[in-house]
Amino acid sequence: MRAFAHLSATELRLLGRDPGSLFFMVAFPLMLLFLNSGSKTPGNFIPGYLAMILAIGGMAALPGIVATYRERKVLRRLATTPMSPLALLAAQVAAQLVMGLGGAILVVGVGMAALGVQAPDNPAALALAFFMSSLMTCSIGFVIAAVAPRARVADLLGLLVMFPMIFLSGAAVPRSGLPDTVRALGEYLPLTQGVTALAESWSGTPTVLPLLILTGIITICTAIAATLFRWE
Repeated sequence: MRAFAHLSATELRLLGRDPGSLFFMVAFPLMLLFLNSGSKTPGNFIPGYLAMILAIGGMAALPGIVATYRERKVLRRLATTPMSPLALLAAQVAAQLVMGLGGAILVVGVGMAALGVQAPDNPAALALAFFMSSLMTCSIGFVIAAVAPRARVADLLGLLVMFPMIFLSGAAVPRSGLPDTVRALGEYLPLTQGVTALAESWSGTPTVLPLLILTGIITICTAIAATLFRWE
């Protein structure tokens, strides 16, 4: 357990040294929050921004990191040590969760302190929705890493999956402002369920269905990634 904690902390430090991850998971959501501060209800944007932070980390950053480890034979070398390659992948999830949590705390804190955003009505449900959404985005990221032949391809595929999803799911912009056809398409995206679960928890009216769908997505994507993943 101590070795896993050390590995997770190392992965978190490496993630924190990446300027792209820091900008898009911390600074970018704050910029969007202030850009929408003129809205009568800026707090309505925060659940979507929390989902966006997790999508950027799990879908855009994680696939390239894992594919790079495979390309540089890190995973194969780990297989000969007491620390298994699976532990490294689990450490990636832990690092993404902590990094996302840091960005989320900053967005929520700034929103409440500077913009007068009300505190979430159901913090416990919000924490559960955040955790499930993080696992969901990471599971999709592992699928991308599994099918990408090289690290650069994983980076590209991650961006191609992440960007349309954050704009169609209501993470970057409210879905109410989208055309009907585009909004209907967004109903079927995995991140939409994360946005829904976070928004319902924030308003104090959480329902079970989004969490059940998130659980199904996590299970299916994890099974696909485990089937297709190549260690070297």
